[in-house]
Amino acid sequence: MSELTTIDAPATTIVTGASGWLGTGLATALTGDGEYARGGTIRGLVRPEEPTTHLPDDLDVVRGDVTDPTSLDALFDGLSGPVDLIHTAGVIHPAASMDEFDAVNHVGTRNVMDAARRHGVRRVVHVSSNSPFGTNGARNDRFGNDEPYHPYLGYGRSKMDGELAVLAAVEDGLNAVMVRPPWFYGPHQPARQTTFFTMVKKGRFPILGDGGQVRSMTYIDNLVQGIVRAELTATDAGKAWWIADAEPYTVQEIVETVGDALRAEGFEVKPNSFKLPNLAGTVAEKIDTAAQKAGRYVTQFHVLGEMNKNIAVDISAARADLGYDPQFALAAGMRNSIRWCLDQGIEL
Repeated sequence: MSELTTIDAPATTIVTGASGWLGTGLATALTGDGEYARGGTIRGLVRPEEPTTHLPDDLDVVRGDVTDPTSLDALFDGLSGPVDLIHTAGVIHPAASMDEFDAVNHVGTRNVMDAARRHGVRRVVHVSSNSPFGTNGARNDRFGNDEPYHPYLGYGRSKMDGELAVLAAVEDGLNAVMVRPPWFYGPHQPARQTTFFTMVKKGRFPILGDGGQVRSMTYIDNLVQGIVRAELTATDAGKAWWIADAEPYTVQEIVETVGDALRAEGFEVKPNSFKLPNLAGTVAEKIDTAAQKAGRYVTQFHVLGEMNKNIAVDISAARADLGYDPQFALAAGMRNSIRWCLDQGIEL
């Protein structure tokens, strides 16, 4: 591997979506006393209606919304010296309307890139997804760094359009790069991840077919490492990297590992008895597709429709270009996540 050129941390780091799962984890890492702590100002964009009691005290909170471009200028008020921006804001499962996908993941990203360019941001890291690239054709396939777009339903299209907005801003002179995490897990998780633990504990997590579908996953500390390395490693603008755990896991392995982690933390875990044919995933995907065409999003059908798919990535480019070196694998990461739930008084 050629020698990497690193960049000093900026005077100010801006995190959009700071109250979300990833945003909270990133803000906590940057303002804490661990490996990724840094001086200067850590400023977080938080929507007006969102709570902030879970955020670190040292985070400088600015109220605004990526869908309202006029609110973004306040992110840059009173700043001097270099500014980097990490764009984590996004919608995965819309609560109200399918329109949220485009409004937040596409237009919101374009608004953020425009604001960053106007205010002379030094470096932008945009957090994308695997969904602009769909699913793997076979279990031994891995998405490479130059994968063509093949978006999976509404979320995938909106994240693809978000990436294209980033690349357009790069053409206009913005120094922006992208990271692409698949399914991630770890502390600060939302309720849907808690439901995942509960289903495994009760032996009711749906395994389709033989459970050998291959999935890349990303522990949140690994993702924070990848984001920071993408920010502070000198590379050409417009590049993108897969950020994931060292190796993919099978769905069966994921369920068994989570069960083992729950047992290690003192829970009684029932043997998983929820087996479904692969056809169930195909039917769920057809229902999901029809519902989205009608403007409706049903989380349960969307999740089940992906359960018979392979979504695995190759992180070798991130290792070579950024020195990315994931430190956590599934067993340790899931135990940390369960402990975090217990510390928060969350019932599993």
